[in-house]
Amino acid sequence: MKRVLVIGAGKASAGMAAAVEALLGHRISRGWVNVRYGYELAQDLVSIHVHPAGHPIPDQAGQTGTARILALIDDLEAEDLVLVLLSGGASALLTSPVEDVTLQDLQNLTGSLLLSGASIREINSIRKHLSRVKGGQLARLIADRGAQAEVLVISDVVGNPLDTIGSGPCAPDPTTFADAWQVLGHFDLIDTAPKSIVDHLQRGLHGKLPDTPKPDDPIFDRIHHLIVADNRAAALAAAERAGALGLHAMVLTTYLEGEAREAGLLVAALAKEIARYGQPLTRPACLILGGETTVTVTGSGKGGRNQEIALSAALALDGWEDILVAALGTDGTDGPTDAAGAIITGETAALAQEQGLDPRGYLDRNGSYELLSALGSLIVTGPTGTNTNDLVFVLVF
Repeated sequence: MKRVLVIGAGKASAGMAAAVEALLGHRISRGWVNVRYGYELAQDLVSIHVHPAGHPIPDQAGQTGTARILALIDDLEAEDLVLVLLSGGASALLTSPVEDVTLQDLQNLTGSLLLSGASIREINSIRKHLSRVKGGQLARLIADRGAQAEVLVISDVVGNPLDTIGSGPCAPDPTTFADAWQVLGHFDLIDTAPKSIVDHLQRGLHGKLPDTPKPDDPIFDRIHHLIVADNRAAALAAAERAGALGLHAMVLTTYLEGEAREAGLLVAALAKEIARYGQPLTRPACLILGGETTVTVTGSGKGGRNQEIALSAALALDGWEDILVAALGTDGTDGPTDAAGAIITGETAALAQEQGLDPRGYLDRNGSYELLSALGSLIVTGPTGTNTNDLVFVLVF
């Protein structure tokens, strides 16, 4: 090993960079990580530059920062070691579109995908095929220079698939141009997507462009991944804390997915089961679910997936006593809002109606933020500096 370089992107990359620098100190030659605005460190690091950029819509700062990361890779020599610090948010923060696609084109499509209800895996299958670094292509750049990479990952994706976390810049990509094209078609985006993107995917679909590196590519012999934290670790830690507070605690699942409002109905059903029958926990109970839901935006309101879970659960739990549901994003941000999530009880829907607010109407137009803000039910933490996906707590007293 000649030199150690540090690169990375994600909401947790600043904290990860600080930890790495504290451990390795002067052994680090240079480093650069892209983080979301507001997720920077209070003090500058010595060897690693922390660069703020846009999320979830990529911006020019992200593209500029990624160019600096690529410049570090261009300078690699054989037997250098690259520490790649990867966490949730990297898909937007690590931005280097293919030559024929502009940043604005990418921004337009990203906005449409985020409103479509597409899963993170579906969105990332397109992102990978419009990028010079995602879908294993960063690994190829590192391996082609004879260097090695150790990829340290804080996962924000259900099940920890390495090809999906941050769009898998150093992982083999099982998706193809055909998969990306299918997603575009499935969500009726072919006619509205920028022409440059449609043309690029079409060229790849017809074999005129090389696809992303696949699992059998020898470049991955030089790349190693380590999951250092994930949703299950966060859920188990929460359960341990709940137990210490005297609650009967259980992690029910870390695979909560699907439409947020449907997940809210499930959460409410679990709460009723505990309240009525003492299953799967007796009172005082704390049931924990982890994962990541989606919202298909059809209305003009403002909200996030966790707030939508909470509002949906509030409607289903109307009139039930001694129940509390909290849904939140561990990164401190829920959708395009300043809230991490929300807390509701069996009284929330009635309180809204007493104030002349129609909770069903707000849910129907995806306006959970406005209603829950009016009720003082939002959870506002600010940036947490990490991202291990979402947690939902069902408490029955």
